[in-house]
Amino acid sequence: MSKKGKKETAVAEEELEIKNAAGSEDKKEKEQSKEERLADELQGEKDRYLRLFAEFENYKKRTSKERIELFKTASEEVMVALLPVIDDFDRALKEIEKSEDDSLLQGVELISNKLRETLRSKGLAPVGTQNGDTFDAEIHEAVTQIPAPSEDMKGKIIDVIEKGYTLGDKIIRYPKVVIGQ
Repeated sequence: MSKKGKKETAVAEEELEIKNAAGSEDKKEKEQSKEERLADELQGEKDRYLRLFAEFENYKKRTSKERIELFKTASEEVMVALLPVIDDFDRALKEIEKSEDDSLLQGVELISNKLRETLRSKGLAPVGTQNGDTFDAEIHEAVTQIPAPSEDMKGKIIDVIEKGYTLGDKIIRYPKVVIGQ
């Protein structure tokens, strides 16, 4: 081969090597970018999985809390329906005490106590409101205001019209009271 031919061949080989090197660099860049893309994709899926897992845990906690709350107050409707019966027992006991019939009084007291004890075992409890207590709008329902009989009774409960009751921690009927003005 002539010098010119050898030179051209050498130049062609160099160009081929440069192209191959550039091609291998492109190939390395493509592989590297593919690895980065896959790593990013994997990280995204991990984040998605963790969020989904956390969301599911929150769902489990919320539903178990709702279930417990439901069990606590499942009988609320029945209890509210029985409150007028309890009020009637209270009125009956007051009237029977006036008549001085001991056997009738004992019988009605026995039934009343049995009913109250059964309801107490199911979570029903009266709200402890008495005459002279300070009025609290969170606990009491003011039916009316009257002039206070004395200065120290202003803003206090003068009379309890209707007892209030709680079922567990929830007030199912607020006590109706008259307050001094």
